[in-house]
Amino acid sequence: MKKTFLIFVFLVSLLPVKVFTQSFAGESADFEYRYLIDMPTAGVLKKGYVSFVSDLMPKGAVVSRLEVGVFDGLSFGISYGGENVIGSGEVNWYKYPGVNIRYKIIEESQTLPSMALGFDSQGKGEFFNNADRFEIKSPGFFAAVSKNYEFLGYLSLHGAVNYSLETKDGDNFVNLAIGLEKTIGRQVSFVAEYNFALNDNKNDLYGRGNGYLHVGVRWNIGKGLMFGLDLRDMLDNKLWNPSKADRALKFEFSQRIL
Repeated sequence: MKKTFLIFVFLVSLLPVKVFTQSFAGESADFEYRYLIDMPTAGVLKKGYVSFVSDLMPKGAVVSRLEVGVFDGLSFGISYGGENVIGSGEVNWYKYPGVNIRYKIIEESQTLPSMALGFDSQGKGEFFNNADRFEIKSPGFFAAVSKNYEFLGYLSLHGAVNYSLETKDGDNFVNLAIGLEKTIGRQVSFVAEYNFALNDNKNDLYGRGNGYLHVGVRWNIGKGLMFGLDLRDMLDNKLWNPSKADRALKFEFSQRIL
């Protein structure tokens, strides 16, 4: 499965298509992706803009992120969340808030992809106190590349390498992820990502070694508002959850403030 995804992305990258500058959620969107579903991209929030994003996941988990475009090519954000936020009973808040920062070191050109370096300490889903890690580990330190094309609408390819600081489970390998976005008209996009989970397959407690395949749709409602629906873990990688393909929602609101 992992080899199949790599071959697919390589073949698509050879298509004779025209480079363009793409944002997210359809052809009429105004902002770059900073994440597809979980994986970071080379997108950076524009200077003077602020973005608020919330992920609503199984077991009532909610993760919210506030991000600001500080300078050209540099953005900073904080995030926080917990389990059972939606539902009944006690809320299990995460131990610490997350921080994220990214800087675009290469702007996209006809020959080169855009590239960004960053750090993000926010994981997602259930938090396992005994291993001091999230269900989906935080990216930690990462480098991401993105390349955009005009192809039956628009097509964006993404790749990332990361090293998470969640290593107390004994699995501290460097990780890889790949993904894509394909626009469907002016307001809707299809997104997909494959997290190789190379830092989450060493033991028999968390991952099966299949990696995480997530897919979703994004709808650019307008005026900086985006709505998304995701199907997560399509390859049934989670050992602690017998159900396949978790459902999740995503909302983002972005606005210029300066």
